[in-house]
Amino acid sequence: MKLVIIKYNAGNIQSVLYALERIGVEAVVTDDEALIKTADKVIFPGVGEASTAMNYLRERGLDQLIKNLTQPVLGICLGLQLMCAYSEENNTSCLGIFEEQVKKFNPDATLQPGIKVPQIGWNNIFDLKTELFYQVKENSYCYFVHGYYAALGEHTIAKADYSLKYSAALHKNNFYGVQFHPEKSAAVGEQILKNFIQL
Repeated sequence: MKLVIIKYNAGNIQSVLYALERIGVEAVVTDDEALIKTADKVIFPGVGEASTAMNYLRERGLDQLIKNLTQPVLGICLGLQLMCAYSEENNTSCLGIFEEQVKKFNPDATLQPGIKVPQIGWNNIFDLKTELFYQVKENSYCYFVHGYYAALGEHTIAKADYSLKYSAALHKNNFYGVQFHPEKSAAVGEQILKNFIQL
């Protein structure tokens, strides 16, 4: 099986590689169109800022490439957000794979007093759907680092609650996205990565 991690200017690739190594899976990090197209599975990770990342993808034609992939694709953190229609982060048009909008955690308007932004740390996920969460228990804890979130919508397959409920994971056709970091989420994250590999 050929697993590819899309290389672009957004961090956390090394920790994804280590997590895959721990479950005995090798991956190639590349922005080569042919290699990405012919991979069995594709991971689209990301830590960073939406508009910079989208500009980088557009400049290299990776935006069109990602949208047209037909094999299973897993977006992680910023990867999930970039797969949505739009992000409030610097007013960014994204890939539009999922219709959901990405909104900013607003401490003044939407969050309970004392809630810190960004959300950093462990939070539980619930209302789990699809085989991505095979053998993952309801209310399992995963590791999150984010100041923006995907709203709930028809593609939501897991929820989290950080003063408001939002999409912890999305799914449409061959595309999956998780807001948390499976590579930093201990045994639960490893199970989710294994499930993706076995899709």
